[in-house]
Amino acid sequence: MKPRHFTYVLALLGACVLFPVQAVRAESGRLLASNCFQCHGTEGRSQGGIDRLAGMGANKLIGEMKEMRAKTPGNDMMKVHARAYTDAQLNDIAAYFANVR
Repeated sequence: MKPRHFTYVLALLGACVLFPVQAVRAESGRLLASNCFQCHGTEGRSQGGIDRLAGMGANKLIGEMKEMRAKTPGNDMMKVHARAYTDAQLNDIAAYFANVR
């Protein structure tokens, strides 16, 4: 096999390994984010007075959710949601919304 062909084969194998992993993470983020759609609109594209999440930076969204989680106890809907997710789940949700346009 020529070196150039070998490079193409390696690139193809790498794509076959990476794309399914990324697809699973994206699907996980969308599935978790679907809980947000009730208030923040489909795919986070709010049209009303509630914050739009689509396109929000991942770090900003994670920071806001962690801040809500740390605030004093209460039954505010966002505090309940913020406490319900693990850090890994928040990362998936934030990554999903950051990529929605």
